[in-house]
Amino acid sequence: MAKAPAAPTHLRTGYLTDPLGIDAERPDLSWRPAAGRQRAYRIQVASTPGRLTGGEPDLWDSGRVAGERGVAVPYAGHPLGSGRRACWRVRVWDEDGTASAWSRTAGWETGLLEPADWGGARWVTAPEWAPPATEEHDPDRAMPLLARDFHLDAPLRRARLYATALGVYVPTVNGRRIAAAELEPGYTAYDKRLLYATYDITGALRAGANTVGFRLAGGIAHVPDVPGRYQKLHVSYGLPRLLAVLRVEAEDGSVTTLVTDESWRTAPGPVTLSDWFGGEEYDARRERPGWDAPGAAARAGWRPAVAVPAPDVALTARAHPPVEVVEELTAVSVDEPQPGVHVVDFGVNIAGRPELRVAGPAGTTVTLRPAELLNDDGTVNQRFTGRPCYDAYTLRGDAAGAEEVWHPVTVYHGFRYVQVEGLPGPATTATVRAQVLRAANPPAGGFDCSDELITGIHRLVDRAVQSNMYSVLTDCPHREKLGWLEETHLVFPAVADNYDVAAYYRKLVRDMADAQTASGLVPGIAPEYTVFADKFRDDPNWGGAIVLAPWLLYRRYGDTPTLRAHYPHMERYLDHLASRADGDLLSHGLGDWMSFDNSTPKAVTATYAYHRLATAMGRIAAVLGREGDARDYAALADRVGRAFHLAFFDAGRHTYATGSQAADALALELGVVPPAERDAVLAHLVAAIRAEGDHVTVGEIALPSLLRVLSAHGRDDVVHDLVTRTDSPSYGYQIAHGATALTERWDGPTRGSSQNHFMLGAIQEWLTASLAGIRQADDSVAFDRIVIRPAPVGDLTHVDAWYDTPRGRVRSSWRRPPGGGFLLDVTVPSGAPARVEVPLPGGAAPAPAPPGARALGAEGDRAVYEAGPGTTRFSAGE
Repeated sequence: MAKAPAAPTHLRTGYLTDPLGIDAERPDLSWRPAAGRQRAYRIQVASTPGRLTGGEPDLWDSGRVAGERGVAVPYAGHPLGSGRRACWRVRVWDEDGTASAWSRTAGWETGLLEPADWGGARWVTAPEWAPPATEEHDPDRAMPLLARDFHLDAPLRRARLYATALGVYVPTVNGRRIAAAELEPGYTAYDKRLLYATYDITGALRAGANTVGFRLAGGIAHVPDVPGRYQKLHVSYGLPRLLAVLRVEAEDGSVTTLVTDESWRTAPGPVTLSDWFGGEEYDARRERPGWDAPGAAARAGWRPAVAVPAPDVALTARAHPPVEVVEELTAVSVDEPQPGVHVVDFGVNIAGRPELRVAGPAGTTVTLRPAELLNDDGTVNQRFTGRPCYDAYTLRGDAAGAEEVWHPVTVYHGFRYVQVEGLPGPATTATVRAQVLRAANPPAGGFDCSDELITGIHRLVDRAVQSNMYSVLTDCPHREKLGWLEETHLVFPAVADNYDVAAYYRKLVRDMADAQTASGLVPGIAPEYTVFADKFRDDPNWGGAIVLAPWLLYRRYGDTPTLRAHYPHMERYLDHLASRADGDLLSHGLGDWMSFDNSTPKAVTATYAYHRLATAMGRIAAVLGREGDARDYAALADRVGRAFHLAFFDAGRHTYATGSQAADALALELGVVPPAERDAVLAHLVAAIRAEGDHVTVGEIALPSLLRVLSAHGRDDVVHDLVTRTDSPSYGYQIAHGATALTERWDGPTRGSSQNHFMLGAIQEWLTASLAGIRQADDSVAFDRIVIRPAPVGDLTHVDAWYDTPRGRVRSSWRRPPGGGFLLDVTVPSGAPARVEVPLPGGAAPAPAPPGARALGAEGDRAVYEAGPGTTRFSAGE
């Protein structure tokens, strides 16, 4: 008898593991086959784990579904309603028709699906924050605390807290934080949508007296002008307010529901200023010990909360990983450039918050100034923001000299250095620590190689991605904190090669859709908290993210629902572009942003985007079964491509437009260069790079195309040469001049612009897909057809990379032994056989296929094999 395949693993709902409080009524269910190639599956869903394991799936039994599974299967069982738990498992059949064991039990829980499910909860706040209170900054108005006492008698079965706020909130139960999530509820278009979160607080409650508490602040929803503080923008969607529902189920079946209303109590808290861009101030003398724990005495003198108008917005469950503390750093040094002024260096640029440890007299104020750079005199340099950004902590004091520990909780910063002023005593490396924050998207990949410079470039890109991976993908954490959209697709591999962003990107796409205007325009930032001038607001390489981000999600993860949900937004955006086109050419926008060669016409970069979007729309329409649309968009792409070639091709010089690197790279990437001219145009591009001393002159729009075009045409040697330069402009220049995260400009460390900006991170794709060779076939979806095609260039002696595809981990690890030859170890996940192309050094003959693989012949200077699941070693030229 055939051995039964192992049970499927990595069960996920909506690309999350056992999510709590989602509002998708038909969430998609996904898993990884543990062995063999799946030919059928069966899903069972039940209301309890016992029913499931007992073979009584009362919610859904898919039965055996023949055929290879798509990456995700939509739940098709009984409607669950609000606050319901569903448990599920799956088994699969392999190519021999043998059934696996059942998987472990996974689950999900719905949130509050209907407005009525909020049970009459009212939006509440403190009287001084309620209309008609001024929205201008009031230095005497502290951030409010809100609390509610309640009593429970029966033993508890389950307790859930549902909460959202206009602004940011920090929830506690019985005096303790109840979640790792920070800076909730996260960015949205606050005039259209607010996110709510569901918290399991069963373990935090007890029989008897209990208290739920919230701190409130403005976040980016309310950013007034604070004199003397840096502000990127001023905006207010309303003053801070809270909405919450607490639902407790007892073992006897009784239910206790508590909602925000005027029965809640409020008082000013110790956060006397919360400025999203300028910093937080905290006066520990104003703390109210026990304010969020049982005991009415702690709230003597508190006032009733007041109900305020409800924002006219949709309430949507958070269905992506929240921002969390992911790392803590200890200072590497402390200097005192001026008497009483200490500068703490953490050795790396991060996004997060400083944590202060200090003891001293009551009323002493310690100021913390975060910065990415230093002045020549050793003090922190905040000149790039124009006005100061700082946090301030005023000590409560303690007769016994006890240490006080504090960090801001309503703001975050980008920094490497923290300047500390006002300390009662000397500073040490223990005085200030750094907490690194980011969206808690799970790690999904890694890279290492024998060249420390190249490995260091990978680290630069990764740190910049982390520092800008908040509730939106920001462009820099110290200055803008805005969701500029071009990075979501132009440098998508820099994000997705290293982190699982399947659920996260769904949220980003929804933000883009919410930002779309009535005319179909998708602005350059989403959410659009401020309206920029036309060239910043309307560029197809920015707004086109509404098409390209969902397409990339589909290609990487097999996410069809996002394509379907946002197809109307994509259509409207293409209609908008058509309204701005001159014939089939576009000429508006920012051009090749941050380039050294400014000669590339804007019409080249804008029409390049137009062609990409029309091409992607044709493919998306085909995936969705819209054959007529697919033909129409394919025809549009053909017309735009012809128009691009006719307008810009210079036959005499075998180049495009002004002959810039950008123009050639974009033309080759689009595929509009006639076959007879491709080699000549490529040669012109390579010659232009060589003429610049192996430097690029392109900006962020053309950079991904340039790197991909060179690699696709077998010129990874050129990429290697430009990557390993250490003079400007280059990645190596940044490392040579002390950068610890990718900077905004090629010469960023000496230019003084943002020191933590992943805009130029396109090189990550080359590291993974070319150096290591991990990629998927052109017609593959969710890595159902893996290709391993490493490029051993330069003097590299080894490269090692891994990536967790939706089907499992793939790894490529190669080395060149001292005696010659080439060794390649490949790990392939179950159910996704890989095409492996092994370089043949010195014209060596292909080696026989190793066990677990079969030879497919030779193509050019490579031996080609098919490798099955597991790890296989290939060799050449030994």
